[in-house]
Parts: sequence; structure tokens; C-alpha cells
Amino acid sequence: MENSEIQALLMKALPLDAVYVIGNDGSHFQVIAVGKMFEKLSRVKKQQVVYAPLMEYIADNRIHAVSIKIYTPDEWKRHCALNGF
Repeated sequence: MENSEIQALLMKALPLDAVYVIGNDGSHFQVIAVGKMFEKLSRVKKQQVVYAPLMEYIADNRIHAVSIKIYTPDEWKRHCALNGF
């Protein structure tokens, strides 16, 4: 599966401001999801929301492993400022 496919899938399934997908070998991916929708969700619920659209692809092994980092827009701005993005 391509990074762009995962990005498009998540953008279509969820009301996100941005999604960044980094893949190293076609089956292991890192996803960074940014959205206002995460503001009132617990850490576990945030992960569940992002995993849900990916479950079909995890189940059939098109995605073997995924690491997810989730930010609200304000958290993302702070993260970028602190890390020089």
C-alpha cells in the first residue's frame, strides 16, 4: 500500500485538517493525524478513531504495522514550532 493511499483514505473517512504518512517498506507506516475533532477525545479514543478506517487493511496485511501520532491543530503548531518544522 502506498503512503498516498493511506493519506487519501484517512482524509476521506475523517474530518482531518492534515494527514502525513511515512512508510519505510510498503507495509510499516507512521501516520500523523491533525484535526480539531481530537480536542475532546481521550488518548485511547483518538487512536481508535484513526485505526477504524485502517482495520480492513491491517486485517488483510496490506498494512502490517502502523504507528499513529495524533494532534489537535494547536498541539501541531506547538510541535512544529518546537521541532523546527
